[in-house]
Amino acid sequence: MSDRITSPFGYRSTAREVAAGHDLTGRRAIVTGAATGIGIETARALAERGAQVTIAVRKPDLGAAAAADINSTAGEGRARVGHIDLANQASVRAFAEAWGAQPLNILINNAAVMACPQSYTDDGLEMQIGTNHFGHYLLGALLAPALQAGAQASGQASRLVSLSSIGHRRSGVNFDDPHYRTRAYDKWEAYGQAKSANALFAVGYHRRFKDQGIIANAVMPGGIMTPLQRHLPREEMIAFGWMDEAGNINDRFKTTEQGAATSVWAALGPELDGVGGLYLENCAQALPFNPEVPFEGVMAHALDPEAADRLWTLSQATVGA
Repeated sequence: MSDRITSPFGYRSTAREVAAGHDLTGRRAIVTGAATGIGIETARALAERGAQVTIAVRKPDLGAAAAADINSTAGEGRARVGHIDLANQASVRAFAEAWGAQPLNILINNAAVMACPQSYTDDGLEMQIGTNHFGHYLLGALLAPALQAGAQASGQASRLVSLSSIGHRRSGVNFDDPHYRTRAYDKWEAYGQAKSANALFAVGYHRRFKDQGIIANAVMPGGIMTPLQRHLPREEMIAFGWMDEAGNINDRFKTTEQGAATSVWAALGPELDGVGGLYLENCAQALPFNPEVPFEGVMAHALDPEAADRLWTLSQATVGA
C-alpha cells in the first residue's frame, strides 16, 4: 500500500495529543456513548479544543456527570447531554428531532454493546447489530442534513466516524439471518457481524454523501478495558489473556485516552481531508489483515462495496430511513 494514509501519531498517542493545535471554536460535535470509556475521552479532547460537544447517552445521570467532568477542564457549557437509546428507534428519532436544524460538523458513533446474552432491541432486532449498527444507521441518516449544513457553514467537510473493532474478523454480515431467528446464537459471532456492519456503514455513507460535504471512516480503537466488557466473566478475560489471575491488564491494552486517539484523528486529521470509506487504526489507514500480525489489519469483507450496498438496502428497509 504505497498510498497508505498515515499520521505523526501511533499506537500510544492520546486523544489530547491528536487534538492539539486544532481550533474547534464554533464547531458542533455529537459523540454517542460518551459517558464512560473512550467516549468521554473523545468528547473531552474535542471540547478542550473549543468544540460544542453533545454527549448522546442512554443514562442521563451518567451523561450529566461526564459533562460536568469535561466542563471542569474545557470550560463551562462546552459539553452538554442529549438522551438517546440506540436500541429504540423512536428514541433515535426523538434525538434527531430535538437536534433540529443545527449545523453539525462531527458525528462519532462510539456507543456499543459487546458479547451480550441473546436479546433483542425494542424493535425486535438482535441486540448487538440492532444497537451498534441499525441504531447508528438511523442516527446518521436522520442527521445527514445537519452534517451537510455543518459543511456549508464551515467551508470544510463534516465527518462521520463509525467505531468498528478487531472483532469484525469473527464474521461478516449474515444477510440471510442477521438477527438469529433461525441459527444458533453465538455472542462473539454476533459481535463480529455488528462490527463488520459498522465498517461497511462508513463505506456506504461516504459513497452517498461525499459529494454533499461529508466524509465517513471506520475506526478500530484498540483493546481498552472499559465498561464495554460488562457482559464478560472475569474467567473469560483471563482465558483470552486480557488480564492475569491477579487482575493485571495485558500491556498490549491501551488506556482510555490512547483508545480515543484514532477516533479524534478520524474527526480532525488533515491527512483525511476528502478521504473516506477507510478502516483506520493506530492513527493510520489499516493494512490488509496478515495472520503474521494477528492484532492489526482489516479483513476484505469489512470494506466490500457490494456488501456495503447490500447492508444499506437492508438498513433502509429495517428502519424506514
